[in-house]
Amino acid sequence: MQIKILDTVFAICKVHDLSKVNFKDEFYFLGKTDEELSLVCGIDSIPENVTACDKGWRAFRIQGELDFSLVGILSRIASLLAENKVSIFAVSTYNTDYVLIKTAHFEDAVNILKRNGYIIV
Repeated sequence: MQIKILDTVFAICKVHDLSKVNFKDEFYFLGKTDEELSLVCGIDSIPENVTACDKGWRAFRIQGELDFSLVGILSRIASLLAENKVSIFAVSTYNTDYVLIKTAHFEDAVNILKRNGYIIV
């Protein structure tokens, strides 16, 4: 399986509302529930109206479009990293999954995946 490293350094934020979000960015992820409004964005695009923010995350994408019938792709990656004490923040889209890891542990995570047969592109 191929993994693509993204160049962006991300922040994971809680925002008051969407009025200050830069929707023109190449990457951003929104999550809304009855309890919160979360935003993952590049550190250069953190909106002014955040109520909490954790900066310094790197990310990779599982390459290709993943069919919904596929089982265990994200689970395997999460398990390999958890066994090595690497915490993740995962985001899924219709096509694929994205895994964010704190910058301090990112290279270790990539090396763990390489040793376990993942191809880094």
